[in-house]
Amino acid sequence: MRLTAMDFGWTPFQIELYENARAFAREKLRAVTQGTTTPAGFSRQRWSDCAAFGLTGLCVPQDLGGSGLDAMTTARVLEACGTESDDLGTLFSVCAHLFAAAMPIAVHGNHALRSELVPKMCAGTLIGANAITEPEAGSDVLALRTRATRDGSRYVLRGSKSYVTNGPVADLIVVYAATQAGYLGLNAFALRRSTPGFSTGPSMQQIGLAGAAIGPLYLDDCAVDEALRIGADGQGALVFNHAMRWERACLFALYLGAMRRTLEETIRYARERMQFGRPIGSNQAISHRIVGMKLRLESAWLLLYRACWLLDRGEDSTAEVALSKLAVSEGAILSALDAIRVHGGLGIASGTFTERALRDAVPAVIFSGTSEIQREIVAQTLGLTLPERAWNSPKSSC
Repeated sequence: MRLTAMDFGWTPFQIELYENARAFAREKLRAVTQGTTTPAGFSRQRWSDCAAFGLTGLCVPQDLGGSGLDAMTTARVLEACGTESDDLGTLFSVCAHLFAAAMPIAVHGNHALRSELVPKMCAGTLIGANAITEPEAGSDVLALRTRATRDGSRYVLRGSKSYVTNGPVADLIVVYAATQAGYLGLNAFALRRSTPGFSTGPSMQQIGLAGAAIGPLYLDDCAVDEALRIGADGQGALVFNHAMRWERACLFALYLGAMRRTLEETIRYARERMQFGRPIGSNQAISHRIVGMKLRLESAWLLLYRACWLLDRGEDSTAEVALSKLAVSEGAILSALDAIRVHGGLGIASGTFTERALRDAVPAVIFSGTSEIQREIVAQTLGLTLPERAWNSPKSSC
C-alpha cells in the first residue's frame, strides 16, 4: 500500500487554466439548438473551437505543437470542460484523438512520423482515431483478426474494426493488426484515410455522447509503408497500453466535471422545489440521496487524481488507473439516476440535463475497457487471479 503524501494544492497556472477552460466550455460547448441540451451529431465547428483552445494537444510535447501538460494538469482542464459543457460527445472525441492517436505517435513514432503528423493533430487539422476493437475482439484484444502481412518494405492490412471513435470523420487512424500470434505479434500503424482499400461505415446512433462520430472501418488490402509503423516491430501492445494509461487516467476527468454539475443542479433544485410547504431537500430521503452523489464524486475525484499523480511520477499505476476508471464510470451512472429521482417527472423529460447526464454516463462503463475488465485487472494486482493471456497481466495492462 502506497503511503506517499500527495499535494493537491493547485498552482496559479493550473488555476488559471481551469477557469479559462470553464469559460471556454460555457461559451462554445453549451446547448447546440434552442430548447435542447443534446447535440445533433459531430460538429466540425466545435472540433475547431476545441483545437483553437488547445484541447487537441494538451499533453503532447511542446516541440511537437502541444502544450506539454502533465497528466494532473491535463485532467484538471478536462474536468473544467466537463463541468460546463452540454456536449460531452465532442469532448470525448477530442480525448480519443489526443490520448489514443496523437500521443502514441508522439511517444512511439519515428522522428519523421512525429514531425509530419503530430503538429497537425495538435492544431486539429488532422482528426485522429484509434482502431483496435473488432466484432470478435473487444476485451480479448489478442484475438484480433485484422492481419498485417509483410511485403518487402511495406505491410498489407486486411480486416475490419468496429466502434471506432472518430472513425467516420478521421483523417488519420492508428490501426492495430497482428503479424503473428501472441503479445509480441501486434503492430500499430498510422493509416491515412486516403489509403487505397480503406473505407468507413455509417456513424452509429449510440445511447449517449451524441456529439461523437463512432462507426466501423474496413481494410481491404491496404498497403502501408514500414515507415508508418508506430514503434518497433511487435510493439503494438506496448503502444496500446501506453495510450490506455493516459486515456483511462485523464479522459474520465470529463465525467468528474459532469458529475459535479449534476450535483450542483440537483442541490439547487432540491432547495427550490416545494412540496408540502417546504423544500424537498429538507426531506431525509432526498438529502441523503444527494449526500450519496457527493460521496461518489469526491471519492472518484481522489482516485482519478491519484492515478494521474502516479502516472506523472512514472510509477506503476496499474491498479490505481483501473480503480479510478471503475469508480468514475460506475459513479456517473448512479449519480445520474439519483438526480433523475430527485427531479421526479422533470428528470425523465427529453432534452433535460438529467436525461443527458444518464445517456452520456452509460457508455463510460464500456469504452476504454469495461468495468468487468477493470475489476479483473485489480484482482490480478492483488494476486487473486492468474492471467491466462499476457495481455491481461498487471505488467502489460493499465
